[in-house]
Formats: sequence, C-alpha cells, structure tokens
Amino acid sequence: MNWFTKLLTSTLGRKLMMALTGLFLILFLVVHLIGNLQLLKHDGGEAFNVYAKFMTSNPLIKTVSYVNYACILIHIIWALLLTMHNRKARGSEGYAVSKNSSAWTSRNMGILGTFILIFLVIHLQGFWAKMHWGNIPVKVYDGQEVKDLYAVVAFAYSNILWVAIYVFSMLVLAFHLWHGFASTFQTLGLNHLKYNQPIRFVGRAFSIIVPVLFAIIPIVMYLTTPH
Repeated sequence: MNWFTKLLTSTLGRKLMMALTGLFLILFLVVHLIGNLQLLKHDGGEAFNVYAKFMTSNPLIKTVSYVNYACILIHIIWALLLTMHNRKARGSEGYAVSKNSSAWTSRNMGILGTFILIFLVIHLQGFWAKMHWGNIPVKVYDGQEVKDLYAVVAFAYSNILWVAIYVFSMLVLAFHLWHGFASTFQTLGLNHLKYNQPIRFVGRAFSIIVPVLFAIIPIVMYLTTPH
C-alpha cells in the first residue's frame, strides 16, 4: 500500500486521478444531457418525469450517482492540490514563461472549475434538494405515481435570471472542457501522433456541442413557457 500512497501524493498520481475522474464526469455529462433533452418533448413532461423516476429509483443508477458525487469531490480536491503544488513549484520567471506559452483555458482551469463548482451548488440546491425533500406534486402514468419534476424545472426556467445563470455556466463548462478533454487523454498516455488530431477534434467538438445542447434547453423552455 506504500507505493499506492506515494502514487496518490505524487504529481503524476494527482494528474492521473484528475484524468480518471474527469473521464467519468465526461461520460456522466453525456448521460445527463440525454435525460435533460427529454424536457423538450411536447408531452407535458411525461418523458422527463418517467426518466427522472427511473434514475432516482434504480439501485444500479443510484450507485453510479454516488460514484459520480465522489468523483466530483475527488476532482475538486485534486485540482486544488495540483494548483497549490504548481504555484509553489514555479517561480515568477517560470510563471511568465508559462503564461506566454500556454493556452488561456489551461492557465485558468482553476478559475473555470471554481465557477462550475458554484453552479453545481446552486443547481443541486434548486433541483436535486427539491427532488428529495421538496413538496412536489405527483402525476400518474400507467398507474404509477411519479413526482412532477418537469413542473419544477419549467418553473425555474420561466425566470430569465435562472436561464442566464445556466447559459453562462455552460459557457464556462465549454472552456473547461476545451482544455480538460484533451488533457485527460494525454495524462492517460493516449497522446500518440496517430491519435492526437482525432482526440483534439473530438474534444473540441464535445466541448462545444454538449454545453450548447445543455444551454438550449432552458432557452427553449423560457421562450415556450407562458409568463
């Protein structure tokens, strides 16, 4: 276990943990997006409510959710450790060189990550907490009672402030993914000349398409919901 402890406390180990948790969170974003897109169906929220019921009651999905929460915490903690280590390791001259030679997103991953963390706290308080402990009306589909979480989301996105916060947060997420996606695969050793270009292309496409699709949802709901 001594080698494992040394690995986790080393710079390489921290980067590896960041990459592995980042990869899991990338996969989570895809699944979460597929579910959220159910909000755009013109069925009074049935598809989204049924999806939400499945995601919150299936034992396997619930276990994956707990793993996801753990990955978020580990990703944040290791990011802070890496940031502090990097600041101590480089002097003012080294910082100047890094500032001139590295991409803006790479230099500001800590700031971008902090904005995303703030958004997650707001998002969880506004939706996740209400889902578990809020007084939410119930709908019946095929004889099964289901919480009307669609109504909660529709109400939130009838407020232009919520929509603006969400869209801005997706912009921040896009910048975070722009560097993070390719960095994840590079840390895992998949930086062969043969694969660099495809990975960079997929990463940039992902960092644009996924946040844009997330952002479209509250915009469409705001524009189509009576105020």
